Formats: sequence, C-alpha cells, structure tokens
Amino acid sequence: MSASEERVRDLITQQAADWFVANRAPLSAQERDAFSAWLRASPIHVEEYLGVAVTARDLKEACELPDNSIDAVVARARAEESTLIQPFWPRVLAPVNDLLSFNWQRAVVSIAALGVVVFGFLALWHFNVSPGITFSDPVVTQHFSTRHGELQILRLADNSVLHLNTDSAVTVRYSNSERSVTLTAGEADFEVIHDPTRPFTVFAGSAEVVDVGTVFDVRLQPNSTVVTVIEGRVGIGLGTSAAQSSKYVELSAGQQISVADQGAPGAPISVDAERTTAWLHRQIMFEREPLERVAREINRYSAKPIEIATPALKGLQISGVFATDDTEAFIAFLRSLKGVHVEVTATSIRVSQD
Repeated sequence: MSASEERVRDLITQQAADWFVANRAPLSAQERDAFSAWLRASPIHVEEYLGVAVTARDLKEACELPDNSIDAVVARARAEESTLIQPFWPRVLAPVNDLLSFNWQRAVVSIAALGVVVFGFLALWHFNVSPGITFSDPVVTQHFSTRHGELQILRLADNSVLHLNTDSAVTVRYSNSERSVTLTAGEADFEVIHDPTRPFTVFAGSAEVVDVGTVFDVRLQPNSTVVTVIEGRVGIGLGTSAAQSSKYVELSAGQQISVADQGAPGAPISVDAERTTAWLHRQIMFEREPLERVAREINRYSAKPIEIATPALKGLQISGVFATDDTEAFIAFLRSLKGVHVEVTATSIRVSQD
C-alpha cells in the first residue's frame, strides 16, 4: 500500500470512528442521510465501520472486568513488591486473556455474524441496494459556508477534501452516479478522489468545471469565475455539460482561466499556483501588485476595511507575504513606507499620503 493510500485509509478509519460515536445517540434525518451516503460511497467504509464496532465491543468487555480497575492493578503491584522486575503487561492483561478464553465461542460466533453482515453489504453493493436503509431521495444534499475571515476544511463522503475561503458558500450533492458542488459565494479549493463511475463537477457562475481527479481552486468574482489548477487537469465549459460544450477548454497544472458571466472561457494563462492558493495557509502573496488590489484582498479577511483616501496611492507597488489573520502586521508594513500615513478608526483603516 502506497503512502497516499495509507493516508486515505487513515481518513476512512477516522470517519468510521466519528460515525460510530455519532450513532450512539439518535441521528437526525439529515445525519441519517449523510451516514447512508458515506456507507454507500465505498465497501471500504463498511469494512472500517464494522472494524471500529468490533474494537469498541472488545474494549468495553475488557474494561468492565473488576480485576482491571485502577485499585485492582495497584493492589496487585503492591502484592508483588518482592519481585524487583516483572513483565507488566502479562500481569495486567491476564484477566482479559481469561475472559477471551472463556468467551472464545461467543467471539467466533460474533466474528462469523459480522462476516455475514460484511458479505451482505458487499453483495448488495453490486446491485446498488443499501442494506436495511431506505432512501426517500437518492441525492444527499449538504450546505456549507464560512463567515468573514473564517476558513474551513471539510472531508466529503468520498474522502475528497473541500477547503472554503472567507465569506464562501457551497452546496454539495452526491448520488450513486455523480458528485456535484455549486459554489454560490467566495472561493473553494478541491482535492478530489478519482472515481471514474461518478464524475466530480463544480458549478460556479457561468462556469462548469469537470474534474479528472486533481486539485484545483475556484473563485467567484463580481463578473467572472476564475479557475486555477494546482495538480492534474480539469475540463471547463458552459451550460449543463462542460465536456459537450462547444467552448470546452482543458486546463493543466499551473494554468488559470477566467470565465465571464454569460460568456465563453478565456484563454488559459500560466500562473504561480502556490501564490493563488496561499490562502490555504492563511497567507496572501504579492509580487509588485498595486496597493488597491492588495487592500481589496486584505479586506476579504480584515474586520475593518482598508480605505485608500489618496488616489495616487492606489497604484503603489506592493510585494510581500502577509497573514490573512494579522491585519496589524500589514498596517505596520504600510506605516514603514515612505510618504504613507495610516489612521485606524473604530470602523476603518484609512490610508493617505503624508
């Protein structure tokens, strides 16, 4: 198993543990739908969930043994003080071994029963039937959003990862045949798990982005949608089927494209993808950018907006790396510039010329 596969397996195991804990209390209708969608996403999800259930059962039985209480362990240690060095774990686990020996038949039966359940899940998978779960709607819909200055990382049902930038909102729809995300505000970064049986499509403004198993960034701007590919490649077009669009454009890693509202995709350009996605690390990177644009980016995160009072300063060239959650550091940087005056009020940050 490769390192990448191991990371994905670890994520699935963590999700299985989270769902096991969640199922200890009654789930809401939305949570039940989400849990069902997670189970149906892959047979590996079923396997890991049942594995967590077996582990939890065995630990519960071991912890309920009176001989395994803290007082009992301490008492046994004191009783054996005459021996300077003794193996610790064999003494502590002896009662557990006794229990396992006593209940070996019950364990065999339990494992066999779980095997039947797993076999049932996998068999029903072949026919796209969810075992013991009924669906009023085969499409599971979820909504996610961030507040001003907030960033969010989300694992989707298929283990794809969604990063939401500040003031952003998406609607995620998963079914047995497709995966789609609609970006309704802001910016999102996608790390998509490849699944040839279920295309991953992002709708944003007039653009439709069809993923081929990659990492890419989508940002909604006032009159256009900007798509940047970090790894792999994507297809971009208009309408309800980008792949069939007459204006279909394929984008590779390190390329960016802008799709105007109600217009065709522009020509791809080469960009620094690291700079475009610096927000994932709570940073903004600029290389000889006008202060007006820099201030606009900072304002996406700052509690107080930056206002440039002197028009001549709008074109001032700025270079540097700034933290999205540290406006004070950016203010200090501006004050270090010759001829620049910064006044901080209760509602704004006013930049003017000395």
